[in-house]
Amino acid sequence: MRAAKILIGVSLCVVGLFPCSRSNAASRVKAIRFGKLVDGAGKVLRNAVVIIEGDRIKSVSSRSDTIPPGAEIFDLTKYTGIPGLIDAHTHMTYYWDEALGTRPWAQLGSRTPAMTMFLAQENLRRTLETGVTSVRNLHASEYTDIAMRDLISIGKMTGPRMFVSGYGLHVSSRAGAPTPSRGQANGVDEVARAAREQIAAGADWVKMFGSTGSAQDVSGNQTYSFEEMKAAVDTAHNLGKKIAIHSYGPAGARDAVRAGADSIEHATDMDDETIAEMARRQTFYVPTIDHNRYYAEYRNQFGYGPEVAERLKDYVERNLETARRAFKAGVRFAMGSDAVFTMFGQNTRELAWLVKAGMTPGQALTAATTNGAALLGIEKRLGAVLPGYYADIVAVEGDPLADIGVVINNVRWVMKGGVVVVDKTKSRKNR
Repeated sequence: MRAAKILIGVSLCVVGLFPCSRSNAASRVKAIRFGKLVDGAGKVLRNAVVIIEGDRIKSVSSRSDTIPPGAEIFDLTKYTGIPGLIDAHTHMTYYWDEALGTRPWAQLGSRTPAMTMFLAQENLRRTLETGVTSVRNLHASEYTDIAMRDLISIGKMTGPRMFVSGYGLHVSSRAGAPTPSRGQANGVDEVARAAREQIAAGADWVKMFGSTGSAQDVSGNQTYSFEEMKAAVDTAHNLGKKIAIHSYGPAGARDAVRAGADSIEHATDMDDETIAEMARRQTFYVPTIDHNRYYAEYRNQFGYGPEVAERLKDYVERNLETARRAFKAGVRFAMGSDAVFTMFGQNTRELAWLVKAGMTPGQALTAATTNGAALLGIEKRLGAVLPGYYADIVAVEGDPLADIGVVINNVRWVMKGGVVVVDKTKSRKNR
C-alpha cells in the first residue's frame, strides 16, 4: 500500500498537480549577488541581490541586508545576471556518438528508442551549458521526449525543463496507406485523431509538418491543406493545447497562419500579406535560421556534397531576409535552434541571426526569454528574474545588451529551479 501511494504521488508530480519533492540542494535559502542584473521585465539593476527559496525567487533588490542568516551565497559580482534562456525548437532525442564510419541519421534509426534517450543526456548537458534552461521539443519517436520530460521533472535526469509534442503529425507515404499511431494522418478526420493521440499520450504541444523540408531538403512543398491544418489547430485548442506548424515554404505558412497556428516554424519567402496576418494575430515566428548554417558547416558529418552546402546557404539568406521583413512588420519572435546531433551546445547561435535581422541585442534576448515564455503560455513563471518566478538564472561575462555574443559565448554559471547546474566560477560561500 505504501509503495502504491509513492507511485501515485510521483504520477501526480509529473503531471503537475503537486510539486515534486525537492532535493536538499534546492530547498536551502540562497542569495545571488550580481554586478548587474537584466531582469527580463525591462529593468537593469546594479549590485543586484536575488534571494531564492526552494525553486522560486523570493526577492530581487540592491540591498545586501535582505540576505538572511545562514543563506548560501553566490558571489557573481563579476558577472551580469539574465533570465534562463528558452530554446523554442529542439530535437533533444537526436543523438550521434560521432563513431567513425557512421552517419547521424542512419545511427539514429539503428538504435532502440530507450538507448537513444539514455545517450541523449549529453544533449541535455550541452544545452544547459549554453544557458538554456527550458526547451520546446518538437517531434520524437516512441514518445521518448515525454519520458525524458518526466524523468527530468522527478529529478532522475538533469536537463532543461521540457515542453514536448510526441510525434509530429505528417502525411502517410502513399494515399490509402494504413495510418498507425505514429503521427501519420491523411485527411481532416485522421488529422484530428492523430492530434488527440499525441495529447492523450501526454504531449504539451501538437507539432504538424505542413510542408516538406528537413536536413538537406529545403523544398518547402505544402503537404497539408488549410482544412487539415484547421482540424489540427481546432483539436489542439479545444483540448487546451497549442500547436506549432512546420513549413519551409510560403504556401504552408500562409495556410498555417490562417488556420490559427500558435507558432510557425522555419517559414521562408513568406509574402507581405502572410507576414501582416501573423502580426495581426500575434502568431509567433520561430525562423530557426542557424540550423541550416549547421548542416552546411558540418556537411561532412552527414555526407552532404558541396552542392548541398550551397543550396543550404542560399536558404539561410532567404530565411534571414524573411525574418528581417517579419521583424520590421511587428511579428513576435521566439528563439529556436532546431538543434540536432552535434548542434547541441550551439543552441544560442540563433541569437546572432536575430540581430542580423534587425533586432538590438536586448530584443534578441527578449526573444529567448520573455517571448519564449509567452509562447509556452507560462510568462508568469519563466522568462524573467522576478519574485514568484522559477529560479532559472544565468550569469554571463560582459554586457548582453551591448553585444549578443556575450550571451552566445560567455555563459559562466547556470541555475535551474534553484539548483546550480553549470558553474565555471568559484562563487559559493556561506554567510
